[in-house]
Amino acid sequence: MKMKLAISLTGSVLLLASTLAWCQDMAPEETEVWEPEPPVVTPGDAGAPPSDAIVLFDGSSLDAWTQGGNEAPTWTLSGGAMTVNGEHGGKGNIQTKQGFGDVQLHIEWRTSPEDRDDGQGRGNSGIFLMGLYEVQVLDSFENRTYSNGQATSVYKQHIPLANAMRPPGEWQVYDIIFRAPAFSTDGELESAATVTVIHNGVLVQDHVEIRGPTVYIGEPAYQPHEDRLPLALQDHGDMVSYRNIWLRELE
Repeated sequence: MKMKLAISLTGSVLLLASTLAWCQDMAPEETEVWEPEPPVVTPGDAGAPPSDAIVLFDGSSLDAWTQGGNEAPTWTLSGGAMTVNGEHGGKGNIQTKQGFGDVQLHIEWRTSPEDRDDGQGRGNSGIFLMGLYEVQVLDSFENRTYSNGQATSVYKQHIPLANAMRPPGEWQVYDIIFRAPAFSTDGELESAATVTVIHNGVLVQDHVEIRGPTVYIGEPAYQPHEDRLPLALQDHGDMVSYRNIWLRELE
């Protein structure tokens, strides 16, 4: 055993020496790549949008959003946040007027401490990427439900790696990297959508593959769709609030 280990180490040392000798014959410039030069993006402070972001909601208006087709949103706008209007519970999803594909999305949300139902009935909403693929919003602070339906789950598909919830009434922060699915010209799926989610600074979904559009019952299945579709926020009847929503398109 010791003999085999010695031979293995000797071979590794010889290989390393050979590699170093080959590298010494190269000039440093031969491994320098200067083009393309990355574009300059000025970062924002404390969750503020960077210079190349598309701001979807800054607390001042709902102009970037629509409801039920071409109607103005009925969600309540107050204190720099927009909140699901309880009078329209379950009927008032809103979506962006603009469509998107691959994105880096920043979004902050808060549930009401007065909503003390259990399970899926406590602070339920959802972020639908391309209007189809849901990252769950739910008050999962000391609130047990099915694991693939708690906050930050890819609903009914992927269980979060951790539960990083702050208590109800405090703002939750999602940073999401989403890659849209690709379809061939004849409608066949070429590559599935993927998503990475960071919740309050904690990685909870690590480049997971989405199996198809979100469904409540049954198994998801892809159907071909446009390359760019609106981002949607769900009205599940609970008073969930959102603020500071921006994204960067990842071309």
